[in-house]
Amino acid sequence: MRDAVLMELTDTARHRAGDPGELTVGQVAGLVGVSVRTLHHWDEIGLVVPSARSWAGYRLYGTEDVARIHQVLVYRETGMPLAEVARVLDDPHADATAHLARQRELLQARIAHLTRMLRAVDTMMERNSMGENLTPQQQAEILGAEWDPAWQEEAEERWGRTDEWAQSAARKAAMTRQDWARVAKETGVLEADLAAAMREGVAPGSEQANALAERHLASIDQWFDATYAKQVLIARGYVADPRFTAYYDRIEDGLAAWLKEIVDANAAAHGVDPATAVWQ
Repeated sequence: MRDAVLMELTDTARHRAGDPGELTVGQVAGLVGVSVRTLHHWDEIGLVVPSARSWAGYRLYGTEDVARIHQVLVYRETGMPLAEVARVLDDPHADATAHLARQRELLQARIAHLTRMLRAVDTMMERNSMGENLTPQQQAEILGAEWDPAWQEEAEERWGRTDEWAQSAARKAAMTRQDWARVAKETGVLEADLAAAMREGVAPGSEQANALAERHLASIDQWFDATYAKQVLIARGYVADPRFTAYYDRIEDGLAAWLKEIVDANAAAHGVDPATAVWQ
């Protein structure tokens, strides 16, 4: 490890005296605001492959490489899966102007969508603060096309007689508008952190993955008393139910399966066998 660090330091020093248009992976990471691990991952999957290597074999990025990274970042911000980003960027019929026009269109659509959802959440928080229980049809009217009233009915049919359902209903009824705003913010941050960790290649069972699994468990525990076994069964549904899979994979392609993996690994570390877990 020490020799590798010394080689990279030496290589960086040599590079600084060479072509100023080529940057090391560390320099690029600092420039564009992503981790070195992310750049390594993008290289491995062929999304952004550096155009040069140093005498010691380290990655060197040129001007066009950095420009491609910026394009990836913008497309990723629109919610596009990395595999689709690669396909779009490698389209021989699309030039830089076409990419910028498409990115602008996608970002405008995402902004409009998020604005609608924000207004919907504000409306529901206001109704809840006044003690008004919305019917499934009213929720659909407020939340728009993405909300299916059948979800609420299905959930109540399956769990309406359980202690967890009663706990959740009681806690929701006691929540203020500020509480709902906090939950919405924390959920968004957690989902973004999960997606970022998966993109960076964080391994299930690692310290970072386990910390994220604990945050996910805490997000469930705010509604009812959660355990590692219950979390395992809930995460199992993320890959078993296409609706859950679609929800998480819209955030990042493959996120549903990866989230289940980190939940299983963390539960196993606490003595719960994911294969035999029961609701208790």
